[in-house]
Amino acid sequence: MPRVAIATPDFDDIVDTFRNKLGMPVVDLSDTYLPTLGARLAMCVPAGGSHIELMSPAVAAAPLSQSLQRFLDRRGAGLFALMLEAVDPDAEAELLSRRGLRVLPLMPGAGGRDIHPASTHGVLVRIYPENSYLGPLPAVSQINAVTGIQRVIIAVTDLAAAVVAYGERLGLAVDPPAQDNVRGVRCALVHPPRGGTIELVAVHDSRQAFAGAVAAHLASNPEGLYALVLQAADPVALLEPLRASGLQAHPAADAADVIEIARASLFGVLVRIEPVPDGQRPPADDLARQANDTDWRPTA
Repeated sequence: MPRVAIATPDFDDIVDTFRNKLGMPVVDLSDTYLPTLGARLAMCVPAGGSHIELMSPAVAAAPLSQSLQRFLDRRGAGLFALMLEAVDPDAEAELLSRRGLRVLPLMPGAGGRDIHPASTHGVLVRIYPENSYLGPLPAVSQINAVTGIQRVIIAVTDLAAAVVAYGERLGLAVDPPAQDNVRGVRCALVHPPRGGTIELVAVHDSRQAFAGAVAAHLASNPEGLYALVLQAADPVALLEPLRASGLQAHPAADAADVIEIARASLFGVLVRIEPVPDGQRPPADDLARQANDTDWRPTA
């Protein structure tokens, strides 16, 4: 899972928010891809986990721009697509189609293939070539407080069917479904070969805070991408700085050591910041080596 994309009509504002309010290193790719794709693109490249891609329509006649605009007209700004990678996206698309997924025709100018959200519980899945984005990490002195995406949470109504879609049909490794009584959900973790994980969650006991929030979301929204989970050494210590920057941040109702940033202040995206587990911080020397690697290429 190299990245998850966010769509918004206000590109400059979202870049400013993620760069200056959330403190993420952001690479603006618009000069490279606006002429070919008709959309403005930027990549958030924090250390660890999957990247966050920021996307805005720009050229009305371009297919990608039209796709983004349809999404914005229907749902407003928010989580747009989940990216996966394959050696040969076209060959993979044929295989996935035979497994029963609804694979869309190749979009003109696109570097990958799309799976219709109806096949993946409300999530637009885009399959790109391997290493579709190889970008620089920040220098060690510039490492931000939060990581990249550790988990993307997908809210579903039928967990068993979602496990089939992401396991048997997409061909990803899926843990057996488990019941989380603390959060009040049944869930299953999906493990792409690299990057963050995918968590499928279905409401089990809406009296619990987390499950209640998921239930309220599903009451007015279809199944689909629900939240991005980032990590920080001390999320609670970020609360006041995030508030001072203008973001609506608050302790999560289900966990005192987790911070949430409300959708209203982050382009329709719910972000949860969890503590980094002990012993899981990326080694500083690895970060420095990657930051100095100049052999990289962005691919939209």
